[in-house]
Amino acid sequence: MVVIGKDEIKKFDLDGLAIRVFLKALEILGGPRKLIELRNLTWITSLMEASYAVVMWEELKKTEDEIAGFLGLTRQTVRNILRADPELVMQKIEGELKDKSTKAHTAGGLAKYALSEIRAGRDNLSVFMTAFEQAFTDLGVEWPVHILRRLKGTDFPVSKEDLSLKLNGLKILGTDIEEILSGIDAGIFESPRDVLRMISKTIKKEA
Repeated sequence: MVVIGKDEIKKFDLDGLAIRVFLKALEILGGPRKLIELRNLTWITSLMEASYAVVMWEELKKTEDEIAGFLGLTRQTVRNILRADPELVMQKIEGELKDKSTKAHTAGGLAKYALSEIRAGRDNLSVFMTAFEQAFTDLGVEWPVHILRRLKGTDFPVSKEDLSLKLNGLKILGTDIEEILSGIDAGIFESPRDVLRMISKTIKKEA
């Protein structure tokens, strides 16, 4: 078995990117509800394995043997994941969803497609935004909820000017959103998470 050092993985946020790929792939499928409706939860494990495999191959430049050893898969399974054609898989995805057994190349193609969407800045996980809204509400923090609602349907990345138009009229802790955005150096926001992070950082700085 090939062993990959923990320090090497920590330097690159393997878990973080693999989970983002997994969530994006899950969104493309139609979200968790779609899998539940089709009684096909076996996709979850296959998608997670494929997400790690694709990220390790594309970003860490690991070999098939190294990936197989890390994930506990056969080399052939890893090869099937990595050789998948994302465009072909996307064309057949509806039929594949109804198949109770998930093929490695299908999960691999979907993970590849999800990674390409993230690289293109289309990392807006709208299927999970309602859950995020509820979580913020439960915590008693209202301003992220209002921002997420305004951002639904937005194609990212988005410029500060376009973001200001979308959030026009909002106040956070008594301060106009335009004033808060003016205190942010970045001119481009890559995702809703990026928007919330930068606004939160600016609010704390001014507090």
